[in-house]
Amino acid sequence: MRLGTEWIVDASGCDPEKLRDPTAVDRFVDAVIEGLALTVLPPRRVHRFPGEGGITALVLLTESHLALHTFPEHGALTVNLYCCRERPPYAWEAALHASFGAARVHVVEAPRGVP
Repeated sequence: MRLGTEWIVDASGCDPEKLRDPTAVDRFVDAVIEGLALTVLPPRRVHRFPGEGGITALVLLTESHLALHTFPEHGALTVNLYCCRERPPYAWEAALHASFGAARVHVVEAPRGVP
């Protein structure tokens, strides 16, 4: 029984300034939500760490959740998206390159549920 899909996404070689920019993170999250036709359950949570720190974002969805963490000190970010309903493929590599300048993107797409 398939209960959805979980995407585990790691990006590196990103622009550290963009990884510290809450507006850049919001735009990326909005693009994923729109691109996959997801439904947000407010409130959306975004925390910017002080100084040179990164950003943590968490969005509850009717389909489950999206979590994003940026690591400017490493030029990296991670995304976890779980959807309990089937969704079309998403162009993670292109989106992360356009939003954060990611040089490398690794995507694991895991079917969820008991076989």
